[in-house]
Amino acid sequence: MTRVPHRRRRPLALLALLLAMVAMALGPAPGAAADGDAGWWNPTARPAPDSQINVTGEPFKGTDAQGRVRGFVDAHDHIMSNEGFGGRLICGKAFSDLGVADALKDCPEHYPDGSLAIFDFITKGGDGKHDPNGWPTFKDWPAHDSLTHQQNYYAWIERAWRGGQRVLVNDLVTNGVICSVYFFKDRSCDEMTAIRLEAQKTYDMQAFVDKMYGGPGKGWFRIVTDSAQARDVIQQGKLAVVLGVETSEPFGCKQILDVAQCNKEDIDRGLDELYRLGVRSMFLCHKFDNALCGVRFDEGALGTAINVGQFLSTGTFWKTEQCAGPQHDNPIGLAPAPSAQKELPAGVAVPSYAAGAQCNSRGLTDLGEYAVRGMMKRKMMLEVDHMSVKAAGRAFDILESESYPGVISSHSWMDLGWTERLYKLGGFAAQYMNGAEGFSGEAARTKALRDKYQVGYGYGTDMNGVGGWPGPRGANTPNPVKYPFRSTDGGSVIDRQTTGQRTWDLNTDGAAHYGLVPDWIEDIRQVGGQGVVDDLFKGAESYLHTWGASEQHRAGVNLAAGAPASASSAEWNPFVSYAPGRAVDGDTGTRWASDWNDDQWLRIDLGSAGVVRRVTLDWERAYGKSYRIEVSTDDVNWQTVYSTTAGDGGLDTARFAGVPARYVRVHGAGRGTQWGYSLHEVGVYGS
Repeated sequence: MTRVPHRRRRPLALLALLLAMVAMALGPAPGAAADGDAGWWNPTARPAPDSQINVTGEPFKGTDAQGRVRGFVDAHDHIMSNEGFGGRLICGKAFSDLGVADALKDCPEHYPDGSLAIFDFITKGGDGKHDPNGWPTFKDWPAHDSLTHQQNYYAWIERAWRGGQRVLVNDLVTNGVICSVYFFKDRSCDEMTAIRLEAQKTYDMQAFVDKMYGGPGKGWFRIVTDSAQARDVIQQGKLAVVLGVETSEPFGCKQILDVAQCNKEDIDRGLDELYRLGVRSMFLCHKFDNALCGVRFDEGALGTAINVGQFLSTGTFWKTEQCAGPQHDNPIGLAPAPSAQKELPAGVAVPSYAAGAQCNSRGLTDLGEYAVRGMMKRKMMLEVDHMSVKAAGRAFDILESESYPGVISSHSWMDLGWTERLYKLGGFAAQYMNGAEGFSGEAARTKALRDKYQVGYGYGTDMNGVGGWPGPRGANTPNPVKYPFRSTDGGSVIDRQTTGQRTWDLNTDGAAHYGLVPDWIEDIRQVGGQGVVDDLFKGAESYLHTWGASEQHRAGVNLAAGAPASASSAEWNPFVSYAPGRAVDGDTGTRWASDWNDDQWLRIDLGSAGVVRRVTLDWERAYGKSYRIEVSTDDVNWQTVYSTTAGDGGLDTARFAGVPARYVRVHGAGRGTQWGYSLHEVGVYGS
């Protein structure tokens, strides 16, 4: 609410002021923000009471001199998570027509002193007790270490937008098992029901903001469903909101005792429904192994608790194996988690794990591969965070085989060894909202790769994702955030954020809610330097480049499909054919298999000469460790266009400068196993 300077008023003016105060108490208040500016960025009305924004100046519009959009990207947030998990895990709402006092209420069972705030006790420690009152004091929440209260109030998101953010990915989130075991709930635990509700609430929030600005389409909070629309929104100076999904059993694709509870038809129906809702990015697995993929483990007591949840959901605990390469999953949680472990049936205990086996044995399943290809078909972006190394590696193989750029790592849960592979494809990476020192250090570690691929950087706040956020660096730090400060573009001035009687200072409060994102970015500038912030400011352009390239992707024509094939040998079996043609029949359930000797080859006749640039090899377990790709126009003179001595099986993609070829030969020089060479499918592409 705008402060009015004290001066003497005539009786009529005083009466008008009193009437205005009554109007504010009974209905929407005049929309001047705390800065007092009158501009397109300020609403004509707000609910009352409401939070201050504490930012002055016009939000920047347009593009830079090169025609690129500008602004920060939050690639991972959960605005509506209060609607998931049974509706009582996260307390409060992102918006209300009745204002902040109604929106930011604690859960009923938290009154009068937080004694029944069980999830708060589990996630924060102590006894869970706290002052449940929000407005106007906000004594104990929101806070950087309070994980159970709404941190995404709309006015706080507005402050982040005013501070320079231009893309926000709202991940619709829930977990059926957590919902089922939590004591308090007021709705179904069905995951897809929650996802639908959270999507609708996001559209409701857009309408809520629009109403304050005069009608549909006029507000700053704009849900976008394609990259061109997002660019237009950002050029108008507004916030482009992308819908994503992060849930453990999408489309009901759980697995029980290793048996999938969904099929390809369920996946197609699920993806089509999500696409209609406006979802454009998603995770295929999250926390628990499901029918699509294995997950990247959690550590410590949290990992133990989630492993219990895995058992309750699937009937199996996590299973580990030695990693096949340098990438690995997180160390599996072994610390006790008594409150979770008591949920296990009598006689069932969390297993122990070998220290040298740090990878989930479950990778990307056949249904998971079908889902990845289904997302590519719909031009959606795949989130690889939370996938096990085995699953993520196979997903990268598939994306690379199709040159599909739509891959996102949104909050530091991907093995960092995949980073260049992601950038090479054209994907986008963001880092979890760590403290300024940690964030700046990691940004410096990956700076050379960003420069090499000329990409910007993002952050994933994961607000209301129950992860914890940067704590205060302290009032006596030698390089604190100094209020007020200017936004990165230089056009706005940002002061401490006030809601009701509470004013937050990042130096002493940490990142307590979404409105402190600009303050946190200023903290990064103080700690890591302007270069880190500059890379973050390029984030919007890079994110939209990945999205746009995904939309424009066209599947290549496989020139080898159904083509005549011959081979140096074919393994004989009286019941199954392993003939050369099986590698080009379009059926991944069949394969060509050679004799058990190193020097073997498979030749494909494309029928006529054309330019060839890419060959994909889908190996069976009997793979080639050392092999080369050869091409010829006359079947006499052969040219090697690709070779490797470090093959590791799976799905390989060989790229090379375009060469004319009618014949393509896969020539094995060294086997990776005791058997011969075996290929499910070979693809040959001119683009």
